[in-house]
Amino acid sequence: MIQIDQVGHAIGGTAILHGITTTLPKGRLTALIGPNGAGKSTLLRLIGRLEPLQQGRITVAGHDVATTPTDRLALVMAILGQQTAIASRLRLSELVAFGRWPHHKGRPGPADRAKVDEALQAFALTPLAARFLDEVSGGQAQRAHIAMAWAQDTDWLLLDEPLNNLDMAHARGLMRRLRSLVDQGGRSVAMVVHEINYAAAWADHVIAMKAGRVVAEGPAGEVLTEALLSDLYDVPISVGQHQGRPLVLHHV
Repeated sequence: MIQIDQVGHAIGGTAILHGITTTLPKGRLTALIGPNGAGKSTLLRLIGRLEPLQQGRITVAGHDVATTPTDRLALVMAILGQQTAIASRLRLSELVAFGRWPHHKGRPGPADRAKVDEALQAFALTPLAARFLDEVSGGQAQRAHIAMAWAQDTDWLLLDEPLNNLDMAHARGLMRRLRSLVDQGGRSVAMVVHEINYAAAWADHVIAMKAGRVVAEGPAGEVLTEALLSDLYDVPISVGQHQGRPLVLHHV
């Protein structure tokens, strides 16, 4: 599991997180939800050590993110942030291959190449493998970055708004793959989600954040209620049911 204990964070003297204490359960798909500025992405970046921890403690599968060597952490968790721009000109297959670096340290073998091919196929990128990143659409590039994190083959996969730029078919396909990673692969996934119905349909565990604090956490059916969501987003929200899962109505 990922244990977060009294984590605080400030940017430019402005507090972004206020004493966050929570647990992300192992073997579950956890969705972090909340309005803009809630601190979701900041918390995920701190877990993934993309930002230095200022206050509190975070452990991932027992590894303290503040003290564990980077090469060891890279075998435990993979993180994909929102900022994925790469200056150098790379083919999609080369980008995905970066996910294997923690395993081969510059000497890829047959198993690494097989995992890259598997990732390209899993995200419907095999026909585009030889294309350069600047020759594909934003959605295709986004899928390539997710495939890179997937190819890292870690127990934990952390994704910050991975559905950005994806059309409905590919967004649904991604959620199915993540669900399969958890259910069949025994992996653990934590992701920041803005479209609540993806959390409602696919997540086991939901953490709702607002103004740098956790305001609710638990199973989707318990967290995604009309009262809580209306207060969370400061807008009236209705919640129905579809196939036994919450269906959030917020467009009208």
